[in-house]
Amino acid sequence: MEAKQHSIKSLKSYPEAGGRSLAAAAGGDGGGGYRVVTAEMEMETKIQKAIDFKLEGHRCYKEKKFREAIGKYHRALLQLKGVHVVDGTTGSEVSLLNQAAAKLTEEQRKAVESTEIECYDSLTACLLQSELVNYERVKEYCLKVLGHQQDHFKAMYRAGIAFYHLGDYECALRYLRDAKCREPTDTNVLRYIQLTEMKMSKSGQRERESGKDVLG
Repeated sequence: MEAKQHSIKSLKSYPEAGGRSLAAAAGGDGGGGYRVVTAEMEMETKIQKAIDFKLEGHRCYKEKKFREAIGKYHRALLQLKGVHVVDGTTGSEVSLLNQAAAKLTEEQRKAVESTEIECYDSLTACLLQSELVNYERVKEYCLKVLGHQQDHFKAMYRAGIAFYHLGDYECALRYLRDAKCREPTDTNVLRYIQLTEMKMSKSGQRERESGKDVLG
């Protein structure tokens, strides 16, 4: 799990334009222009806080403080709920800030998306360290990662594990085979594929035997 620090412009990147007020620099006399600049600053603050919480989560994870790490990742995601994000590739949209908020820059959009991916990916890693693993939640978070990044190897593999333990062997096998396409020699993936195929084989055998009993 890599702790990637995304540099985004500091709040000082909004100059007062030669001594003028922010409202005047934005082209407004304390009206709409000022509110847009304020919204931009608020979004940038939220993004930076999310990145900071994410990095704190990584630190807790390395120290094996998984419960604390989970809390940090959730706080990071909570900050991102205050940001307007539009994913042009999927058409998905999350808007939890004021609808009038200024649009994200490309740099900010990438920072938001990568932070969200890292947080959900790291949450699954933490959950899998639990004594009683919540595989339903692991599945949910893996699918969120894959919604952003379809070829994310760890999310494919962990989704396969989650579906396996939830008893959905067909879905498990599909995700595990996708993971194998990315990493053909990964022993963990190969082992879970074998386990899944064995479960499917036994399930099919039971169904055939049940059918024979019905027929008489």
